[in-house]
Amino acid sequence: MKKLNELTIKDNWMFGAVMLQDDNCRQFLERLLGFQIESLTIDLEKNIIYHPEYKGIRLDVIANDADRTRYNLEMQVLSKDSLPRRVRYYSSEMDMDLLISGTAYEQLPESYVIFICDFDPFRQKKYCYRFQMRTQEGLEMQDGSHAIFLSTMGQDADNVPEALVKFLKFVKANPEESQKDFGDSYVEKLQRDIQKIKVSREMGQRYMMFDELIAEEKEESRKEGILLGEESKLKKLIQKKLVKGLSIPEIAEHLEEDEETVRKYIEEIGTGNEL
Repeated sequence: MKKLNELTIKDNWMFGAVMLQDDNCRQFLERLLGFQIESLTIDLEKNIIYHPEYKGIRLDVIANDADRTRYNLEMQVLSKDSLPRRVRYYSSEMDMDLLISGTAYEQLPESYVIFICDFDPFRQKKYCYRFQMRTQEGLEMQDGSHAIFLSTMGQDADNVPEALVKFLKFVKANPEESQKDFGDSYVEKLQRDIQKIKVSREMGQRYMMFDELIAEEKEESRKEGILLGEESKLKKLIQKKLVKGLSIPEIAEHLEEDEETVRKYIEEIGTGNEL
């Protein structure tokens, strides 16, 4: 894992740390969406920086404005075919939070899921891809949900605000290039904030905790993979013993397993379940 002083804004942890500052998040959203946001509140409870013990790591930034519009921002550095379906999941998750709290369907606010990609997710050489629900004939659903994919690989600077292009070039930059002058006051502020984070003892401790959590999750995943592999092998051995006509006690004795475990796997074999 990278050292803290090696991070740029494209690294998920640093992106979250920077965008937790509501002014940084607000200015980014205003540049992207083209309208002013009166006030913005970051949902700290769902951010890994404040909850290092949270399992099933999430590195997105979730915010709400004064009009109850909800925003979900995430940095993406690896191209994944599943991104559109992740948008679907995040949108439904934001709505479910509101519905559980008692919000009626007609009161669901506008929602935006925004992915900032250090690649071109749709290979159309655009800086910005915007999606809304429409019919094939072009009729808009008007359900209030929006999905936006930004790309650092765009080549259509004439079609997007100059300030947004400068931000995306800053995101694309490597550690050395990210220190240069991009001729933009917002980017300059982000550069200053990143430097403050890198020399902050408190943020350094949080990053170490995050590093440890990542390592723990990787180890748990490795152990689960080994266990799954062992169970799969055991199941195949049981199948072979069954074909030979051995009884449950005989199989258990041959494989040095308890009869309950053997019986459980035989039931799974019978239902066609795979490990």
